[in-house]
Amino acid sequence: MNFSSLVGQQAVAGSLKQMVRKGRLSHASLFLGREGFGALPLALAFAQYLVCEKVSIGQDAPAEACGLCPACVKSSQYIHPDIHFSYPVIPRKPGDKPISSDYLAEWREFISLHPYGNIYDWLQFIGAENKQGNITANECADILRKLSLKSFESGYKILLMWLPEYLGNEGNKLLKLIEEPPDQTIFLLVAEDESKILPTILSRTQLIRVPPIEKAAMERALVERAGLDAPKAAQLAAVSEGNYREAQQILQHAEEDWLELLREWLNAILQKGPVFQVKWVDEISKLGREKQKQFLRYVNHLLEESLRLGILGEDRIHLAPNEADFCKKLNKIAEPGQQEAMIREIDQAAYFIERNANPKLLFMALSIKLYHIIKDNSIILLY
Repeated sequence: MNFSSLVGQQAVAGSLKQMVRKGRLSHASLFLGREGFGALPLALAFAQYLVCEKVSIGQDAPAEACGLCPACVKSSQYIHPDIHFSYPVIPRKPGDKPISSDYLAEWREFISLHPYGNIYDWLQFIGAENKQGNITANECADILRKLSLKSFESGYKILLMWLPEYLGNEGNKLLKLIEEPPDQTIFLLVAEDESKILPTILSRTQLIRVPPIEKAAMERALVERAGLDAPKAAQLAAVSEGNYREAQQILQHAEEDWLELLREWLNAILQKGPVFQVKWVDEISKLGREKQKQFLRYVNHLLEESLRLGILGEDRIHLAPNEADFCKKLNKIAEPGQQEAMIREIDQAAYFIERNANPKLLFMALSIKLYHIIKDNSIILLY
């Protein structure tokens, strides 16, 4: 993967290339960015840049890996012998002690198809069902073994570890290696949640923060790669909030009528009463965690657009006519302060959905909270 194939993040890519040109390459870097921001593709592109035969540390290196030398060709296919990968895995059968290499074929296919995927996507891809992925003590031992060997072709040996959050206390076995690695050994750690990384590992890495993808870059990618027209791309870029995975998920489920589902929900809360609320909660509980998250993000997007509509006017928002009409009605039933309170509650609900909260309990509690937030305003039917 080349830097030019990334969705946005060219400022971070530029900083990485500058480090190489100035010879300030850290032996252990932590790429930290939320899912969908592109931390993994960025690290993959950086690994290819480091092994490219046209790139030399401390020299005026090119802006891009050449893509043509044998090292680039192998790196782009994720088969370069000096780029090693580590990631959460599961036992294939009871009693197994799995390591990343056991899933190497699946990993290569996954990052080729879903470079912006998250842990849920990966575990579903390998058929984990409800099993929890881990980076185990056996995996740490295998890393020590691999990195003790001489490089095969490149000047560097690179270990790219995806989601070190799944590395338990066993990760302390890697501390000495990370702190005092063999010559020409580079660690690239790719994480989403800084708080879940072992502090002993965190303190030994150079932190590279990966921000949300820029809105203009997201729009451009959606036009060029997904074939959307410019207004639709702008709308989707606004909803996804710098998360390219989220944009892909929304496109994949474009047939879902989230607006109608939202209408039904608010009318059950405000007009029809508990029986209809229970029925609605039963229905959304059947959708699955990913669709529930998408729905909540869509609701918050409309709430945020309602706030903008009230402040900036209709000309400054990018919504379909039916969504714009709905936002006008939202502004009639909830003041800005109430809408902000709703956004906070929905954000918290999405957080708990990600952590496998019981959806029936969560959505029923959320329905009650939203009722109490807006009950003092005049209530109108939203159809």
